[in-house]
Amino acid sequence: MEMYDLSLIWAVIIAFGVIMYVLMDGFDLGLGILFPFAPDEDARDVMMNSVAPVWDGNETWLVLGGAGLIAAFPLVYTILLPALYLGVFLMLAGLIFRGVAFEFRFKSKRTRGWWNAAFAGGSFVAAFAQGCVVGAYIQGFETADRVYTGGAFDWLTPFSVLTGIGLVVGYTLLGATWLVLKSEGHVREWARGLIPKLLIGVLAVFVIVSLWTPWIDPGVFDRWFDHLQVIWLLPFAALLCAAGIYFATRRRREGLAFLLTLGLFIFTYLGLLVSRWPYVIPPDYTLWDAASAPESQFFILIGVLFVVPIVLTYTAWSYWVFRGKVRVGEGYH
Repeated sequence: MEMYDLSLIWAVIIAFGVIMYVLMDGFDLGLGILFPFAPDEDARDVMMNSVAPVWDGNETWLVLGGAGLIAAFPLVYTILLPALYLGVFLMLAGLIFRGVAFEFRFKSKRTRGWWNAAFAGGSFVAAFAQGCVVGAYIQGFETADRVYTGGAFDWLTPFSVLTGIGLVVGYTLLGATWLVLKSEGHVREWARGLIPKLLIGVLAVFVIVSLWTPWIDPGVFDRWFDHLQVIWLLPFAALLCAAGIYFATRRRREGLAFLLTLGLFIFTYLGLLVSRWPYVIPPDYTLWDAASAPESQFFILIGVLFVVPIVLTYTAWSYWVFRGKVRVGEGYH
């Protein structure tokens, strides 16, 4: 056990769980945000049916990341939950509303409009709250003696609102590329037309956040310019993905556009991690400061080594079973 840095291993596991959640649940949140703007009710049926078989499985990664975090880094819960109670509550409320809407919308007739609104509103609120939480994490937290000392609304600032909007636009881009991949006819053409506009929005937020972050934490500036040969590859790769999304969309390379959008999220996420490394609760506590006892980390690690391959297997199997286009009048329901 002493041969390995268990805190570092757990940091990799949790980081993997978080990005898997963002990628897997991101596109169905994006579809929900697009829901009010769909051209007709048939398009909304296709949008829901494209993710109905997999959306609840996607959220497994949220549970895995949260459970792993409390087991391996309990100090994170001690500080982050009091700091982010309202943001986390809004995220969970949004996920509940959209989850209920998935089932009830297909069974309702007179109240379908209400369930449409619940699906769209829940998706927007959940995505925006997640983005605000990311912004609050970048800003850091007021602490003293390993306890959060800030206010209930410190997480809600102009910067966190910007990151909230940015994640909403990013998820919407991911949802649009997914819909192009999974639909056909007028639904696909409508979604394809949205991609260039959404891509511009994502890049605009990306630039503003990148320029604003060093003003919030000057240490970020030092970290980026002390490792020019390595870290600058991440934003460069993200920009290459953005350019690839545009050209793949123009050339009707549907699968490639979706994969490059996933790549855009991955490289942006890695850039965020590098910017804050090694602080798990910025600006004061590193992941080693927040870690639980090595014995606890090792015990839980044994279970995770069994669970993660199973989750990956049934996730891959579900996507394989429900592969292909979703047509109007057909679907999981």
